[in-house]
Amino acid sequence: MLISLPSISPLYKNGDETESEKIEKEIRELVLVIIKKREKVALEEAKIFGSDLLGLHLKARHDATGKNKISVDEIFDECKTFYSAGQGTTQILLSWTILLLAIHADWQEKTRDEVLKVFSQQNPNSDGLPRPRTMNMIINESLRLYPPIVFNERKAKKGARLGNLIIPANVKVYVPILALHLDPKIWGEDAHLFKPERFTKGVVGATNNNLAVFLPFGMGPRTCVGMNFAINEAKIALSTILQRYAFTLSPNNIHSPVQTTTLRPEHGIQVVLHAL
Repeated sequence: MLISLPSISPLYKNGDETESEKIEKEIRELVLVIIKKREKVALEEAKIFGSDLLGLHLKARHDATGKNKISVDEIFDECKTFYSAGQGTTQILLSWTILLLAIHADWQEKTRDEVLKVFSQQNPNSDGLPRPRTMNMIINESLRLYPPIVFNERKAKKGARLGNLIIPANVKVYVPILALHLDPKIWGEDAHLFKPERFTKGVVGATNNNLAVFLPFGMGPRTCVGMNFAINEAKIALSTILQRYAFTLSPNNIHSPVQTTTLRPEHGIQVVLHAL
């Protein structure tokens, strides 16, 4: 766990943090223009905001009063989160999973056999998605080795004690997800290796009933609300690929994980596809 003291942290920003703040500011300005433009048009057309995410938030903003009224800044945060969590993280999960399966052909074949047994050549469907157990194990192991979000940030609302550590109010606390996922004391000396069989008995079995050491989507009341959607989306995409292609790692692939807001492959994942 890392702790950021509010009065000191701003003095020690590295280049990545400065660049991240610059990009955040640019994105914010662009999205706010879109929000205000949509709001202006809707108000000119008898408050017809539309039924997409932005329209629903704007409608809620104008229907509510007093303390219940959400601000434009809150709408921006919701739109940003919906995009990054709903699309970006699933894309990254698929990228790392494809990489791992391209390297470990035995696991690729095993999960393909299960997919074909469940779906044959039909489109994957919600009824069959829970059935390929090997795919569940592979996705969990991929999330352990390459969690899309490598840390969670929280701000202490009030003072708290964690063991012998006292955390003052208003201090930022960073939970290092990647460090937990690769800790040999938790996962064994082979923590750095791809071993989906860890999850043969699910997350509970893999963590010895200590769910706090596996946090790809957080935990508790602020667990990612899109967790099930993201996993099912990844399963559908992966099943579709496995039905149609075998793939091996390209000799041109450069393994270079880079951490920005997420843990992503800096140069993408290059594989060679073989049609089945």
